[in-house]
Parts: sequence; structure tokens; C-alpha cells
Amino acid sequence: MSAPLPGHVACIGGGVIGGGWVARFLIAGNDVCLYDPHPQAERIVSQVVANARRAYGMLTTAPLPAPGTLRLCASLAEAVDGAHWIQESVPERLELKRDILAQIDAAAAPDALIGSSTSGLLPSELAAGLKHPERFFVAHPYNPVYLLPLVELVGGRATDPAVLDDAVARLDTIGMKGVVIRKEIEAFVGDRLLEALWREALWLVRDDICDVTTLDDVIRYSFGLRWAQMGLFETYRIAGGEAGMRHFLHQFGPCLSWPWTRLTDVPELDAALVDKIAAQSDAQAGGRSIRALERIRDENLVGILQALKSGNGGAGWGAGALLSAFEEGLRHKADPGPAPDGRFATVTAAVAPAWIDYNGHMTEHRYLQLFGEATDVVLRHLGVDGAYVAAGASYYTVETHLRHLGQARSGDALRVTSRLLSCDPKRLHLVHEMQGPEGDPIATSEHMLLHVRGQACVPAPEAVLDRARQLARSQAGLPQPAYAGRAVSMPVR
Repeated sequence: MSAPLPGHVACIGGGVIGGGWVARFLIAGNDVCLYDPHPQAERIVSQVVANARRAYGMLTTAPLPAPGTLRLCASLAEAVDGAHWIQESVPERLELKRDILAQIDAAAAPDALIGSSTSGLLPSELAAGLKHPERFFVAHPYNPVYLLPLVELVGGRATDPAVLDDAVARLDTIGMKGVVIRKEIEAFVGDRLLEALWREALWLVRDDICDVTTLDDVIRYSFGLRWAQMGLFETYRIAGGEAGMRHFLHQFGPCLSWPWTRLTDVPELDAALVDKIAAQSDAQAGGRSIRALERIRDENLVGILQALKSGNGGAGWGAGALLSAFEEGLRHKADPGPAPDGRFATVTAAVAPAWIDYNGHMTEHRYLQLFGEATDVVLRHLGVDGAYVAAGASYYTVETHLRHLGQARSGDALRVTSRLLSCDPKRLHLVHEMQGPEGDPIATSEHMLLHVRGQACVPAPEAVLDRARQLARSQAGLPQPAYAGRAVSMPVR
């Protein structure tokens, strides 16, 4: 991940998708100018941004950049003036979008990229009449934009291919994956697939085969879990057994000609069907508000993303690998180092709901997780980063002593400070202290690490030792932790 791009981002439209774009850009450190004439735009977007910040507090302990600033603008021209990326997210009406895009095109800087959040309109049709159609493209995200990383990038006939490459690179800076769709087609790829499922679902509910809750249960307890980490084709490759995809197609291909689905028919959304679906959906929600459902959705997505991040032997898988790469870039960019007084703030985190045990407190292994991340920050400060480990050497923790002094509850802001007590060519002696929301210590840890290459304990390179000695010297004036060197013991009676 690189630093936030110069200039600012302009978001035109602050609804569900536009607000999600605002949150994604702000959290990645970009200043955002928003234009939306809706009288409640500021309140709506502020709520989306608040939910996004809550989600990121649960999602990652990587040092996020300083959040960008949000400015509401009185006019479209004011918002796009000087912007390097302009994201249009107005309602899905062709003439309205054409009018807004023409205004953007006229007011934007010559090198600004212009993306449209349309979920189905062709980019060539949207670009009709633009003076600079070469820098216009569809940038179709998925809700919630601040958590789901995919963006479908679709160019029109006049779009410069280099612009799409530039868009992919810029999206990488905010933790998103831009995929370039080769040909423009209505609804692109994702919504084509979703429309097929949605159309069949409407028939199943209309014909009283099942209600909306049953249908959603079928998805979320089965193939929805598979799709969270593998796509359709990779899933079916596994279903083909050792013979793979070729066997799957031979075995199940003939089924496609059977009269199982009604995908060629469209159910009429008459008043009766609308009322049926709406009533069942209200019952399914169980009185929860939209904002409450959004928070539940975000917590679930955070858990799935974190699980995917730890998959594949720790290398991550799918969206989890993307999150891991995003975090690694953040960590490489942000090495705070010790303050002038020697104190080294290494980790800040918010306690995620998934970290809570049956007592309503943060479960024990999460303390060790955060202390482990603090150790990683210290090691990166010494030059022991991903490249160093990939070259075959690392530090290995051989002894750990944790003390639990207080309790952390869901949503609590935690802060870890770290200190290198001593070092020699083969060892590091580290201590960490975790403070709760009030600044009181709630846990401490002490660690002994050995420098290893392969299975052997070997001296660290001089460059690493020099940085370790400098860190230890810079912290030598801090009070000696009373708990350092203690043992767990009970008095003998």
C-alpha cells in the first residue's frame, strides 16, 4: 500500500453506496469532498462513516493512516475542483447520470479519473456527450463498500486502457481489488450472477415453495459459506474429486438441460407478491433497525475476513489475503518508534464482539494475540520484517509470562506500549503493557526471544543488533517494570 494520493477525492452522491465510498476513502487517509443536495446527507453519511470506523476497529490492529477530512460542498463544481478521483453515485437513471457526469467532466481537472457506481448501465452510454470520455469508466463496488473490497472496472469504447490500470493501482491504496471486465455488458459480471439467483428466489417465494427466511437459510448455511472463500468454479473443481473440473462438467453438465429453474421467466412483482415478501422480510428482521442489521452484518464480515486472513498456512486466502497485504503495507509505512521519553506505543485496537467470552470479557488468547502483534511491531522496528523472515531468519519466542490485571469488554479501546529490556547477539528480552480505555494497565507480558535460522539458534546480523541496542538504550531511563523476571508460584505451606 502506498501513501494516500495527493489532492482529494470527490464523491457525488452520499446514499448507501456513495456513503460507503466516503468511508472507505476517509479511513485510508484521503480527504473527501462530498456533494449531495439531500437535506439529510450529512447525517446519513456520518452514520455510515461511524459504522465503518467501528468495523475497522474490529477488523485490524494495523496502524491506519490519519483519517482524511470530510467536507460537504455547496456545489458539484466545488467538490470536484482539484480532485484526483471523482466517484459518482447518484440514482440509477441514465439521463440523470449523464447530466451529472457532464457537469463533472466540465469542472474536473484534466488528469482526474471519473468513476461511476452504476450497477448495470453501459459506460459507453453514460459517456455519451463527455468531452473527455477517455478518463471515464464504471467503478462498480459492493455494499458495504468500506468492507467488501471488490470493484468491477468497466471501460467504454472511448476509455483509455491505461486509465483502468491506473484505477487498479489507486484502488490498491485503499485496500480494494479492482478487476477489469474485458467487455462492457449490462449489469457486468457480479450483478448478472446475482440477478439469476434473485430471479429464481422470487419464483420460489411467489410459488410458496419457501419463505424468505428459509431461502436465506439455504444460502447462508451452505454454499454462501463456500463462496466466502472460493468462487463458483474453484468450488466445483473440488466437487469433481480427483479428476477435477473435467469430471464435474461431464457428471453434472447434463443437468443444465433439465427443467429445474425458471430463469427464462420473470415473476410479476404485483402488489400481492410485494406484500408477501415485505411482510416476511419484516418478520425475519425481528424488529431490528437497518442500522442494527448493518452492525451485525459488519461484525460477521469482519469475522469472515479475519478467518480468511489466517487461512492457507497464514498466507491468507481470497479477500483475507488482500486484507493481509493491505495491513502489511500499513505496517511498513508506519513505524512510530519510541517517543523521546522512550515509551513505544506499538498497538492500538478496539475489542471486537467476536473476542468476548461467556463472561462478557475479552477471552484470554486475545491478550496474547495483541501482545504478539506488539512484538511484531518491535521486530519490524529492528529490521526483522516479512522480507527478513522470507530470507530464512527470524526471532522465535521461547518463553512468555502474562499477567491479567483487569477486564476488557466489547468496544473498549486498548493500547499496548512496549519496551526492550535487554538484548545480546542471540536473545531479546521484551515486556509489554496493555492499557484499557481509562489508561489503567489491564495486562502485562514478558517474553524471551531467540534469533534463529532454520532450526538453529544463531547470532543476529550486526545491523539488527545495532538497532536493538539503540532501542534498549533509548528506553533505559524508564522505570524498571516490577513484574519483570517474576515467576508464577504459590507459597509452600
